[in-house]
Amino acid sequence: MKLELKPRLNMAAQMVRRGVRVADIGTDHAYLPTALILDGAVPCAIAADLRKGPLDNAEATVNTYGIADKVQLRRSNGLRNILPDEVDDIVIAGMGGILISEILEDAPWIKNEKYKLILQPQSHDEIVRRWLWKNGFEIIEEESCIDDKKPYICMSAVYTGKQKEHDPIEDMFGDFFYREDDASDAFCQKKLRRVQIRHSALNKIDPTNEEIPSLQYILDEVKKW
Repeated sequence: MKLELKPRLNMAAQMVRRGVRVADIGTDHAYLPTALILDGAVPCAIAADLRKGPLDNAEATVNTYGIADKVQLRRSNGLRNILPDEVDDIVIAGMGGILISEILEDAPWIKNEKYKLILQPQSHDEIVRRWLWKNGFEIIEEESCIDDKKPYICMSAVYTGKQKEHDPIEDMFGDFFYREDDASDAFCQKKLRRVQIRHSALNKIDPTNEEIPSLQYILDEVKKW
């Protein structure tokens, strides 16, 4: 039996290391851990969510595919009910970048080279990048895809203890700014529209806002595309 993931979830699944214990935070229907187990990629998983409804959905999924003995369903606010010695890879997908950063900030034990973070922010991915770089993580890969005609990205990171210097272009676009495939271009265009709207709004309501120079830098650099 096999479970076909949608492109955005498959992108995250491909970043999970083979043979490890994985925790899927905000699991919803537990499709990602189920697919990984059915493929033989991982031996077991924790499927965690804050709400009962998604965990009921997850339970239905693992029962349907006959893997209830390999997936622990756990009610957890982010990583609060996950123990450091239970997991190797941590997936956080399907939520905004601000919330993802808050979940990471709330779990200082992840600052260890043994863990791999697989993160898929639906918005404000620049906040996730800044948090990772500020807190000593290296982003080792970023991928993009089109799912239901919308661009999605996913990044993975490991702890090195070294802070990375970065500029507004790296913050906002990652390395997608330098790629030429359709998914990366669609993602960058979406982010650029957000920058333009933000830049225009700040200039109208608060021309001295300290964010304006970095936004202007991005707009200037984009003109060189």
